[in-house]
Amino acid sequence: MLDYKVKIGLVAMRRNTTDRPRGTFLTWYSAEQRGKRFVEYIENNFTTDKVTFVDNKGIGIADLVFDDASAAEVVERFKAEKVDAVMIINCNFGNEEAAADIAKALGKPVLLWAPLDDEYYVDGMRPTDSQCGLFGVSRQMQRYHVPFSHLPCCRVESDEFKAGFESFVRVACMVKNFTGMRIGQVGARPAPFFSVIWNEGELMEQFGIRIVPINFAIIEQRMKSAPELYADEIAEFEKYFKENYVLDDLTPKYITPMATMAVMYKHLFEEFKLDVISAECWTATPVMFDGLAPCAVYGLLNDLGYMISCESDIHCAMTMVLLKAATMGEGAPLFGEFTVRHPENKNAELLWHCGPFPLSRKAPDSTARLVNQREWFRGRDGEYTVARIDREEGGRYVILPLKCHTTEGPQTHGTYIWGEFEDLQAVEDKLIDGPYIHHFVEMEGDLTKEIAEFCKYFPKLKVDKV
Repeated sequence: MLDYKVKIGLVAMRRNTTDRPRGTFLTWYSAEQRGKRFVEYIENNFTTDKVTFVDNKGIGIADLVFDDASAAEVVERFKAEKVDAVMIINCNFGNEEAAADIAKALGKPVLLWAPLDDEYYVDGMRPTDSQCGLFGVSRQMQRYHVPFSHLPCCRVESDEFKAGFESFVRVACMVKNFTGMRIGQVGARPAPFFSVIWNEGELMEQFGIRIVPINFAIIEQRMKSAPELYADEIAEFEKYFKENYVLDDLTPKYITPMATMAVMYKHLFEEFKLDVISAECWTATPVMFDGLAPCAVYGLLNDLGYMISCESDIHCAMTMVLLKAATMGEGAPLFGEFTVRHPENKNAELLWHCGPFPLSRKAPDSTARLVNQREWFRGRDGEYTVARIDREEGGRYVILPLKCHTTEGPQTHGTYIWGEFEDLQAVEDKLIDGPYIHHFVEMEGDLTKEIAEFCKYFPKLKVDKV
């Protein structure tokens, strides 16, 4: 199951030099004072219920790593603590050998940071060359083929540091949850949808992704046993549908089956330890269950953190996990496809689907309706990241991150937003030239920087652009 808690290992470093008197060049004293201040500030100001730290206190001299032996101790501690990422802090010049050894041994996302060198003495001497050392550290990382991220030289108390550090934490969360992902494959793909074909072997070989097949015989069996096993949960979901939507005259008889399916899927996630599900929907569920549509069920589950991609789209399922992890689990992805152009705005597009959006993302001025079991409402306004992972010829994988702002447009059925792009024609051309289809995932906020940074840690997934 997805885990949005991130543990960061903090490594305060200095250069392996002889000690020098205070007030001279590259002193141990200045590095020690800076290291203590930086680590304490980061731990005191960035620890949350989702972000925790492990530091190197007690390792090295005065809590500074500087040689092979202290680097080995850090690796041992960080492995035991199961850190998800590492931050290298150059407290004066840093240590390129130790930094690269630690990063190589751990195999986790790495953030390099050289704090601003801002102390100068009246005789012209300075105690630190933190930025200077950063170039040596980064070059050694490159020689080891270790991917890394980089924070600009700045003060630890600055807004620039805060923005950059929090962005890296989101990237670390993305890497953690994408690695070894378990995707439930419910049913086969819709017969005419060659566009959603995937390669299970490649996904396992290139990304460690495991596809867990779940046929409709299992779904049927779980639906039959759910009323007896989970009666209280079913009643709770029935109440949810009745209280949160305006119902048409076709939906009421399906409320209990809808609630049953929602509970069944919830326990399916837990039983098979799934991170996301890709399901055959309108071509199978109504046939199996006397006209039952799963659309609103998917919306409810999405709000609970159980994401299901429509129409057997494995690549969109992967994208949903990635974007949700980029929000540290706080966001809820929309499965909205490129559908029709705006009748008047040449750069606006209807990002729509038949009714699976999470209700929490409804626009306040839009009424939530259930029309033949499908949600009808407009998504809330704002800036959105619009992205899709797909496969090029030859087994190369790419992700296309786009940005749009919502805009006014005609009211329509299902769940939707009207998204205005900088140049919609260029976007259309890109999608048609490939390797993309109409299915995309939308997430509130601009996550394009995090997506590009994430791809550093997965060389077989390249970030694409229009």
